[in-house]
Amino acid sequence: MLKRLFTSNTRVKLLTLFLTNPEEEFFIRELTRKLNEQINSIRRELDNLRKIGLLKTKTKNRKKYYTVNKDFMLFNELKAIVHKAHSDKESIVKHLAEFGDVDVVVLSGLFVDKEAPIDILMVGKIDRHGLENYFNKEMETKRPVRFSLMTKEEYQYRRKCNDKFLHDILEDQDNIIALNKIA
Repeated sequence: MLKRLFTSNTRVKLLTLFLTNPEEEFFIRELTRKLNEQINSIRRELDNLRKIGLLKTKTKNRKKYYTVNKDFMLFNELKAIVHKAHSDKESIVKHLAEFGDVDVVVLSGLFVDKEAPIDILMVGKIDRHGLENYFNKEMETKRPVRFSLMTKEEYQYRRKCNDKFLHDILEDQDNIIALNKIA
């Protein structure tokens, strides 16, 4: 939803990070590592957000640090939007984690408003029957949820083999890797 509202994926990641951590300050290299984005796109979006007044900068130890400007006129509204967009996905992931020993959850398809082969990828020891009941009876979606389950071993093997299905899901910038306990 936020990606449609805010056209830059990098901007969405920055807004999410800053607005969910309003007390923290970050420097550019730290942001590139945390958000897994290119330094030039991080710089460009930081500059855009600073120009509109959402971010403030300060220099210490020869590094430029960015922090959110809580006095920005739309700070509370943007924070509420980000929290609402995140809380839906977080509650889904919490529910999904109840169906076994879950190592990885990737949200795709329905959950990122995009056509995709699956809506959820889950890795671990998972109760398939309980999960199907949850999707069919408790989760209200515009169509049935398509999901794929893998064991940790199968997931690691398929990653090692550069499996196309798995690669496409993990590398799609629109998909959300909501949980990843496997390095």
